[in-house]
Amino acid sequence: MRKTEMLERIRTYTASQFSGDATGHDYEHMKRVAFWSAAIARKEKGDPFMCEAAGWLHDIGDRKLTKHPEQALKERDSFLLSLSLTQREVEELDASIRDVSFSKGRIPQTWTGKIVQDADRLDAIGAIGIARTFAYGGAHGQPLYSEDGSRDSFSHFEEKLLKLVSLMNTETGRNEASRRHSFMVQFLEEMRNDIFITNEEVHHHDK
Repeated sequence: MRKTEMLERIRTYTASQFSGDATGHDYEHMKRVAFWSAAIARKEKGDPFMCEAAGWLHDIGDRKLTKHPEQALKERDSFLLSLSLTQREVEELDASIRDVSFSKGRIPQTWTGKIVQDADRLDAIGAIGIARTFAYGGAHGQPLYSEDGSRDSFSHFEEKLLKLVSLMNTETGRNEASRRHSFMVQFLEEMRNDIFITNEEVHHHDK
């Protein structure tokens, strides 16, 4: 089977897994990560096929997104073997994907994994990252922001997203992350201004 056909099958498989997601981890997220993984690979001496494949598959078995992660990973590997990928290639994909998630606090050991981690982090920042943050918060019942210290979407920027620009693995990733980071900082300044003005108005009328 040709690599282009394998990638098409992988794309279809991913679509079947994430088509109903409303948390920002949907098929379109996988597509953007796959695109950036391949693009970074071409610039950073990676394997575009392996990087794109890993980009499509990187959220399969994520504990945030499935109740049965081990089963999801087994099904993923069986699917990949059915495409005529070798056991070694399937193991390499697994190793590359395993440590991509920010929550694990690790840097992948493979170059493919480092590239896919960059691609995934790019999709967490900038304009699309802002949209995904509030989509995720809304899907989980979180307010946009809170003054009483309860969990909100706004705090996610300080906790994670503003840190990502300094954690990129590749030069290509760092350059794109820098642009997206600047936009995100500008957005947050505007949002703080809106919140501050609203609060000032409320306090003024209460007097």
